[in-house]
Amino acid sequence: MFPDVPHTGLPLSGLKVVDCTIWQQGTYATAMLADFGADVVKVEGPDSVDPGRGLSDAYFQSHNRNKRGIVLDLKHPEGREALLRLVEKADVFVQNMRQGVMERLALGYEEMRARNPAIIYASASGYGSKGPHAKWPAMDILGQARGGTMMMQGPPDLAPIFSFGGMADQVGAVSLSYAILMALWHRARTGEGQHVEASLLGGQVMLQSFNITGTLFTGRVPPRRARHDAEPMWNVYRCKDGRYIALSMSLVGRWWVPFCDTVGRPDLRDDPRFCGSREQHDHREELIAELDAMFAERDQWDWVEFLCGNGLPAAPVQDYGQVITDPQVLANGYIVPFTHPDGQETQIVGPAVQLERSPGQIRHPAPEFGEHTEEVLLEAGYNWEQIAGLRAAGAIGGR
Repeated sequence: MFPDVPHTGLPLSGLKVVDCTIWQQGTYATAMLADFGADVVKVEGPDSVDPGRGLSDAYFQSHNRNKRGIVLDLKHPEGREALLRLVEKADVFVQNMRQGVMERLALGYEEMRARNPAIIYASASGYGSKGPHAKWPAMDILGQARGGTMMMQGPPDLAPIFSFGGMADQVGAVSLSYAILMALWHRARTGEGQHVEASLLGGQVMLQSFNITGTLFTGRVPPRRARHDAEPMWNVYRCKDGRYIALSMSLVGRWWVPFCDTVGRPDLRDDPRFCGSREQHDHREELIAELDAMFAERDQWDWVEFLCGNGLPAAPVQDYGQVITDPQVLANGYIVPFTHPDGQETQIVGPAVQLERSPGQIRHPAPEFGEHTEEVLLEAGYNWEQIAGLRAAGAIGGR
């Protein structure tokens, strides 16, 4: 049982969520709700453990913190009925199974709505519920591929490059939690539940909204760019210590003269090849070469502190080892203390958004397999004798 930690001050305290998700897209969406107080009950099957448990401890803890875990056999009539009993008292039901799986189990939206007309039934999918390919299988890398992000990354002389693993899943998760909260607001005003959905494909299209809209407006598909094709003052440069720095000073009229004066390069400031946006674009390879040589003279953080200290927009290009010690990351609570199930005090990535009056919290680690089965069923109205009968029938608990 969870420790008796009050969280009445959390904005989603009292919200009950039944979570039939695996892997990442739907699973992180419910973790985001749990961080802000929702009571999320993660449902796994005796023969269908969330495969995320076997990927890595960090993976499963990241996506399932703050949840309670139960084991129900949804193929067993009594296991299915137990799930519907939970749904009767829930606000939200979330699933990310392949299209048609929940309907074959007689656990689709219509079945849920019959038991609880106010339920918000949230589905995470690969390609959306409509269209000729709705039932095609899809995982994170396929969402990146089909949604266009993969084709826009990396230089043109390399094969398409996928982003970090889970990028499409994470964007889909944020989209799904956003949909759930909007549906809850609609229900608060009208009393109506509804089916909401998000997908890997939809999230990737949304992520590139203005870029794709540019193609819609102009008919032009932007090409992948090599580093020397990018604007010199909106680019990355290697420093003396082998690490990189990023500049974001593309407004030449605003930044060029202060930049050159700060770094002591009046020769660049006064060079007619570089005096305006058009000139810098036409001579970008020459200017990039000049800046390559200059930035190679000092270490990454020497440059960052020097430029930012003089009011110029720049940032270090950091690996994870740097990110987890970044003072801004730590000061803003993007990484928070965490007590691992083995008792070790460590850290974990926390909520990305900050609420002054009711901030999110990582209160509990991810549940052990079936850890809260009896506790949740008792809350749903079962007594101990009935729970024993369910277990004897194989409707609950692991094999």
